[in-house]
Amino acid sequence: MSDTDSRDWRARVIAGVSRWLRQETRPLGMPRNDFERLCEQLRPADVVLVEGRTRISGIIQSVTLSSWTHAGLYVGRLDDLAAGEAVARLRDAGVPGDMPVLLEAEIGRGVHLSPITRYAREHLRLCRARELSVRDAQTVVAFALARLGAPYNLRQIGDLLRFFFPYGLLPRRWRSSLFEAGHGDMARTICSTLIARAFARVRYPILPEMHRGPHGEVVLHRRNARLVTPRDFDHSPYFEIVKYPFFGDDVARYRELSWADDRPVP
Repeated sequence: MSDTDSRDWRARVIAGVSRWLRQETRPLGMPRNDFERLCEQLRPADVVLVEGRTRISGIIQSVTLSSWTHAGLYVGRLDDLAAGEAVARLRDAGVPGDMPVLLEAEIGRGVHLSPITRYAREHLRLCRARELSVRDAQTVVAFALARLGAPYNLRQIGDLLRFFFPYGLLPRRWRSSLFEAGHGDMARTICSTLIARAFARVRYPILPEMHRGPHGEVVLHRRNARLVTPRDFDHSPYFEIVKYPFFGDDVARYRELSWADDRPVP
C-alpha cells in the first residue's frame, strides 16, 4: 500500500469513528431555559455549556461526573466578526448577520464557528466571567478566533475509544495514560481546553490550585488548561451562572402554574 493510500485509508477510518462518536443516543428532552432571552443577553467571552446527548457526551459525563459535556465561547454576532473563510461559510449557509455565533472545538471537526441556534432545543447554561473588562473580553475572543481551523489531535480519538472496552482486557501497550492520570486528563479531548487557554491569556482564574506560602499567605497556581472540563466553569466561584428559566419572571406566580396532576382524570 502506498503512502497516499495509507493516509486516505486512515482518514476514512478516523472520519467514520468521529461520526459514530457524535451520533445522538438519547432522545431530545424539553429544554429548561428560555433560549430567546438567553440569546438577547449574551456578551462576548460568555461561556455556553451544553448538556450533550451523543456517545462522546456519555463518556464525558461518566468521566467528569457532570451533565455538562460541551462548552462554546460566544464571540459575537455574525456581522461583528471579521471576514474570513469560517464567516463566509456561515453566510453561504444563510445564517443572518444578527445571529449569535459560538466558537467550538469538536472531535472530527476541530475549531469552528456555529450559530447558537444549533442548540435552540438543548439544555444550556450561561457562565460569565465576573468583572472581566471589555478589553480583556476582546483579547479572550481574539485568542480563540485565531485558532479557527485548528484540528483535533488524532490520538484523542483513540483515547475515547478505549472507554468502550474493559480496561483489564486491553494489552498494556494500548492502554492510554488517560486511565492512569485520573478523570482530569480527559479534558484534553474536549472543547474546554481552548477556552481555558483563552482566559489564561488575560490571567483570569477558572479553578486555580490554592496553597499556603511559607508565611501563611495564599499562593495561586495556574492549572494546566488540559485539566479544565466544562463543569469547571459551572463550579468556578469567578464565573456567574446566568439562568434564563423557561418560565422567566412568571415563576413569581408559581401558585398559578398548571401541573399535570391538577388535571381532572377522565
